[in-house]
Amino acid sequence: MPPPASLRRRALFVLPAGALLLAAAGWIAYRTWPRDLLLRGPAPPCPRLRLEARPPVLHAAGAALVATVETFRDELYAYLYFEYLRSRSEIDQARVSLRAVESGGGPQYEIRLLLDTDLLASVPYLAQLKADRLISGFELSYADETELASIRQVTALFVAAYNFPVRRKLESLPDAHVLSPLSRFILFKSKTDRRVRERIEPVPPELSPEEAGQVAADILAVARFYELPLDFFLGIGAMENNYMTIAGDAGHAVWKRRAQPGDIVLKRRRGRVLVSNFSTGLWQITRETLRQAHKLYLKDTRDYSALPERLRPPREVDLDNIEPGPLTTYAGVLVRHLLDSFDGDVEKAVGAYNGGPGNPNLKYAAGVAAAAEHARQVVERAAVLNGQRVAETRFIAAPRGRHSVLVIRR
Repeated sequence: MPPPASLRRRALFVLPAGALLLAAAGWIAYRTWPRDLLLRGPAPPCPRLRLEARPPVLHAAGAALVATVETFRDELYAYLYFEYLRSRSEIDQARVSLRAVESGGGPQYEIRLLLDTDLLASVPYLAQLKADRLISGFELSYADETELASIRQVTALFVAAYNFPVRRKLESLPDAHVLSPLSRFILFKSKTDRRVRERIEPVPPELSPEEAGQVAADILAVARFYELPLDFFLGIGAMENNYMTIAGDAGHAVWKRRAQPGDIVLKRRRGRVLVSNFSTGLWQITRETLRQAHKLYLKDTRDYSALPERLRPPREVDLDNIEPGPLTTYAGVLVRHLLDSFDGDVEKAVGAYNGGPGNPNLKYAAGVAAAAEHARQVVERAAVLNGQRVAETRFIAAPRGRHSVLVIRR
């Protein structure tokens, strides 16, 4: 007996649709599957399409998808980005992994996302992460339970290495040990700045490694010169990513008694003037605050010959043309002045840096404290790892590829 007409019509629809899905899945797998995996090592599992699922599912039994999303040569930078991805709400932190692999030029650090088995759902998810500029791209492969266990073990060892208690604190570490991790921390903050990632106008120019190194050296020199707590000085910079040169507070203006050279007068009323008070350059210091910082600098009795020449402000300040070096010095003299004004109370001094001495912004101070703690942990542990050689990387055989294990020497 021939099948009913309705069943024949359904078959005519379902079979072409299934063929189209299979063709699309094959094209996706071909475009995203690593070629070297197909050419070397054990054959990957064959994905199977389940049309009865809604929506359809393309998965391989007994295996999970793994996406390599970032590759770095620098271990600290790789770990910072690993932490950054784990902090994003779009990504389950348990899915983010880090490993090192051998390559011709030395260790190479890979950040990978552990995904569900469904290829049809995972590819759009990864494509969205790339569109959001959270990852630079992705390469897919499959991992069995043995390799997944190895991936999680190696990731746990990296986390342990960068979170173990250190005997030497930031204040006692030599500058030579601090400078390198400090510059990489600043470079990382520049590359992951929200304005850069989301292309928010005006988009600040990203720092180059050389520029980040110079900013780090300047911060370190100014913090030592004014005897500032380095972690909080870094926290102020990291709070709103003030390590980058950009104009801000475009609409901010203040009333004052009289205009001064360089002021941009917006209004005049009853013997007073309204002047533009935008910020510019490193540290995002407003024009009026720059005037105050310059006065503090001129009154200061410290021996400024101890500072590198590029950090010394000129005798006359030009609000429209200040180099990055003196801007860091102005930020340092302001923080030093506020610390002295509040008898060393860091919370109030940092709050006053944002809200003014008469109205310290304690919410801002709490944010700086959190940023300072993160900066301390990163720089302190990396300096100890690099300077005292308390850790080394070695490679062990794994089912696919080679994975790194950090050996911590107490």
